Amino acid sequence: MAEISFELSDDQKEVRDWIHGFAADVIRPAAAEWDEREETPWPIIQEAAKIGLYSLDFYAQQYFDPSGLGLPMTMEELFWGDAGIALSIVGTGLAAVGVLANGTEEQIGTWIPQMYGDPDDVKVAAFCSSEPDAGSDVGSMRTRAVYDEAKDEWVLNGTKTWATNGGIANVHVVVAVVDPELGSKGHASFIIPPNTPGLSQGQKFKKHGIRASHTAEVVLDQVRVPGSCLLGGKEKLDERLARAREKARTGGERVKNAAMATFEASRPAVGAMAVGTARAAYEVALDYARTRQQFGRPIIDNQGVAFQLADMRTRIDAARLLVWRASWMAANGKPFESAEGSMSKLFASETAKQVTAQAVQILGGNGFTREYPVERMHRDAAIYTIFEGTSEIQRLVIARTVSGVQIR
Repeated sequence: MAEISFELSDDQKEVRDWIHGFAADVIRPAAAEWDEREETPWPIIQEAAKIGLYSLDFYAQQYFDPSGLGLPMTMEELFWGDAGIALSIVGTGLAAVGVLANGTEEQIGTWIPQMYGDPDDVKVAAFCSSEPDAGSDVGSMRTRAVYDEAKDEWVLNGTKTWATNGGIANVHVVVAVVDPELGSKGHASFIIPPNTPGLSQGQKFKKHGIRASHTAEVVLDQVRVPGSCLLGGKEKLDERLARAREKARTGGERVKNAAMATFEASRPAVGAMAVGTARAAYEVALDYARTRQQFGRPIIDNQGVAFQLADMRTRIDAARLLVWRASWMAANGKPFESAEGSMSKLFASETAKQVTAQAVQILGGNGFTREYPVERMHRDAAIYTIFEGTSEIQRLVIARTVSGVQIR
């Protein structure tokens, strides 16, 4: 097992600088335009694909980096560029993680390449878990998957919401209820292949932030998929459900569901996204404070501004360290005994909201206009405390983990 170290290798620094260059030269100049258009920035995704930044190979290298730092480093640099465009580039990754966390080797090899396509014909994928009445409360999920044994097919019905790339994805990964009596333990994940009849896009949401990222409902109406599209396979599912029924009867240890396995793996990465947005806003505010003159001197000469910048930088560095610790632990098989993954996501998310708000304040009236990027960054930062587990849910997870009490 590798020793913990937060010193990037020369190769990692080279990759970081390469991603930073793409974020600075390609993403940032286009950020305001795609935020206004509220459309998926396909040309930029294609540019990322052409240089190998949007590809299965690249993300596999970062995901399996033994130091654990490859993925958070990538996320921070891309989201430093712009959160909406970056989410369009990395949104496929959540579906890919869903397959990696729950699928067989054959399913991983078959479906993840189809999520990305190729540089001449880029594709995206969607992970569909939330529902109109089941966001944080996954136990209230209503989308059903019923097994048709005669045809070896699963039939899915229901509506998913808040799905990144929902409806425009080439491949959808859908979490559905297979045993309602088991609550959240009776869930399973399914691959919905391209052009499957019965899957359609519902409402496309017009959002406060991350507006270059497509978010929509996904409607499943008598969607039939082969038995091979059940992630992990039916034998594994039957064994897991049998254990869950026995534990429910005897009061045994908790059994994780399919959606939670995906979210636990992705929380530090979301924290890294938040760090990237916070760092971007901080850098704009720092540069502005050095050059903006009031009362005959730069405003950074005032303690009221300088101390804010000191606090902003301190929180950003602390958030990054929490994210990197959780990422290293995950990569090296260390259990989150104190909910370190949730800690990293919680602190980084709250940091992004606070730092971007402070950046707007430092820029004053200019910060409130779209002429300066901190206005957009502040809007974008709001999502980090909401998606993939709200801050309240993260606090609940942490409190339950450290106390051993099933707090409600």
